[in-house]
Parts: sequence; C-alpha cells; structure tokens
Amino acid sequence: MLHELVSENIVPGVSYALLHHGSVKAEVFGRRQIVPVEKEMKPALLYDVASLTKVIGTTTVILKLVEKGKIKLDDPIKKFLPKFSDQRITIRHFLTHTSAITGYIKNRNSLNANELIDALYTLHTGEWFEKKVVYTDIGMIFLGLIIEKIYQLPVQKVIVSEVLQPLGMNESTFVPDPARCVPTELSKKRGLICGQVHDPKANIIGERCGSAGLFTSLHDLIKFSAWILEDNPNKKVLHEQTIWNLFRDQTPSRSLRRSLGWDLRYNSQNEACLYHTGFTGTFILLDKNKQDGLIVLTNRVHPNAANDIFLEKRDKIIAQYLNEKDQNN
Repeated sequence: MLHELVSENIVPGVSYALLHHGSVKAEVFGRRQIVPVEKEMKPALLYDVASLTKVIGTTTVILKLVEKGKIKLDDPIKKFLPKFSDQRITIRHFLTHTSAITGYIKNRNSLNANELIDALYTLHTGEWFEKKVVYTDIGMIFLGLIIEKIYQLPVQKVIVSEVLQPLGMNESTFVPDPARCVPTELSKKRGLICGQVHDPKANIIGERCGSAGLFTSLHDLIKFSAWILEDNPNKKVLHEQTIWNLFRDQTPSRSLRRSLGWDLRYNSQNEACLYHTGFTGTFILLDKNKQDGLIVLTNRVHPNAANDIFLEKRDKIIAQYLNEKDQNN
C-alpha cells in the first residue's frame, strides 16, 4: 500500500519504517522532487513534519513541566498568559483539542509575528467547549508561549535542548540546510518551499511557534518512536509512567478518544495506540502494548496541497496496519 502511493502518483516519494520488538524495517523510494526538475529520493533527507512538531516537541516539553511541578494539566491558560480571555480553558483543553477556541483573523498571512500572536488573543470560545474534539493548531501555539514564559526562551530552542538533544535526535532541526530537505509545495507566493516551514502561521511566528516548524529524518523518528515504545525505568526526558498515561483518553470527559497532544487509534483488542499526522504528508502510529510502530514520511503537498486522495489512502493504510498487526501477533 505504501508503494502504491508512489506507483499511483499520489505522492512523489516515501520514507517509512516498521518497528517490531526492537527490530526495524525501513525503506526509501520514489522521488524527493518533481518540479521544477525531478530529483530522486535518498536516505537521510529531512522532511518538514508539520504538526508532528506538536507531539514530538511541544507536548513532550509540557509533560516535562508537569513532571517538574511547574504546571498542572488543569491549570488555566490565563494563569501563565494574563492576556488570555477565557478563564475556563486549561492546558488539558489545548492538549486534547477540546478548548473550542475559534474565530477568524483578518489578513492573517500578511501580519508579522507579534501582530499574529496579538490577534490570537482575540479569538473566542465556541459553544462546543469540552463537548467534542476539534483539531486546531492555535492551542499548541499558546502552549508554546507558556513554555517560552517559563524557560525565558523561544519554544523551538527549548524543544532542541529539552527533547532533541537528550534523545540523540541530532539530524533534527528548525533551521535546516535546504540541500538536505525534501521540498514541499510549489507556491505562487513563495516559490518552491524547501528548507522553510510550509505552515503559514509557523512561517510567520518562527522560533516562537509550537505547532509546526520541525524538520527531521526517518532515522531520528525511529529514535523517537523507540524511546516511546521502550520500557525503561531510567527513561530519558520523561518518566515511564508519563508515557503510559498517554495511552489513555485524557479529554475532560475521558470519552472523546484523544490523549495529551496525541490522537488515539484502537486495535482489535481495543488497546489504545498513539497516532498523529502532519499536513505535509507525515504520520506516526505507536502501539506500546505490542511494541509495534509505523512511521511514514511523504511529501504529499508537492507540487500542491490539493491532494485529498492521499488522506483516504492514509486512513486505509492505518486500518490495514492495525488489522494485519493483530493477525500477525
């Protein structure tokens, strides 16, 4: 199914890894770029992983701050960001996408970083507060600002020092060499986007943005995934129990099938697996109980973002993986 993504011209190229009880099967194939000229895919390239930044970086730092007692999951956002208006919204709401924060920012993409951040404070809470999960990157941007407030450093710098470096993710960066990157969209406004974050808000906010911006390799994502999956009482960065707690519904009602930062998918034994996607064509699925993982990196927005068939195929791949894995186990 992964090879069909390339053979059916749904994406130019794929880098993937299958993890099983400490062993890894990895493969890289297809093209890294098709316009303006074709370039072959090769190992060790960096992908703009878009919203995987949220779970690899921002969520992990927030959980570390919880462990240290610097914050609590049910602390109101206003406690750390006084300009924030709704006193009901907590860190948990933002991590589980149950805050219902919504609204329209006029001329969003023409604002500078400070103007855009100021505009985020004008957004309001919808009537579905706590009632359903509505995925948004706004909450993770605010969580990034809380991290910045506590560390007195931009969130992306904190992610490097608190997550990437301790886990040995030495190929991962927020300031990549474009020559090492898989390009994303061919944009009328920006040209061929390569080595710069694709996400418009992250492109504006830069190092203060906790929702996107990370460039990483398959190799480093294998390291990260193995770290989540391993049972290690002396775990780096986070405690083992903190990781196990991710494999539970953490929404306020405990019934909306979302964890802290991560989405949840369930195998045939109804055991929770961590799941997250990135707009650019990336996704990770991790099953700690079975010690299995799937990492897929593609450039689905190359040459343009109008690629809904990829989303259909991705969902089928995940369903097939969960089903096959259970049969094989």
